[in-house]
Amino acid sequence: MFSFNASDYGRFVSSLIDLNRLCELGPGQPDTAVRSTLSQMTVESLFGDQPITNRDMARCCLSGIWLWHDFLDESHELSQTVGSSTGSYWHGIMHRRESDYPNSKYWFNRVGEHPIFVDLLHTANQLAREASTSDAAASFLLSQNEWDPFRFVDLCEQVSGSGSDTELLCRRIAQAEWAILFDYCYRAAIQ
Repeated sequence: MFSFNASDYGRFVSSLIDLNRLCELGPGQPDTAVRSTLSQMTVESLFGDQPITNRDMARCCLSGIWLWHDFLDESHELSQTVGSSTGSYWHGIMHRRESDYPNSKYWFNRVGEHPIFVDLLHTANQLAREASTSDAAASFLLSQNEWDPFRFVDLCEQVSGSGSDTELLCRRIAQAEWAILFDYCYRAAIQ
């Protein structure tokens, strides 16, 4: 299962990401305490002295951090400027979070097969095995051989705001998805 350590991405990122806070499935409440810091964030400040070789992936990292703090509009502004499948991935997550599920699926269709799907599949499967849910709608998480972002969108739509064990599982998977995608973008930005 993927393990995320915010300090692996430098002091700036580690100061902004608290994994004790579980991702929301819905829009959440923007964390106004960090708005000023985020507003001043640039790819240069995010990566410090790391040489940036892929600015699109660096912008994806910025989009992800805005999304982490529930600033969906700011995340959207960044992700829609990146014409790659990874930009579409962040775009799809943002629309899933704002409960615009058909639009989320549109963007996931543009993603196609993404390199993080393998890690996400294994992580989601492990989280589902550890979960205390017996929801039949979530059973596909245990049996799928490929990550299916469309079924995950459907499951999030079904359980968002329910307070159920399945919603908690989806929030954990969404957090793992965020972490795996952020890691992928960060590493691709500096390779």
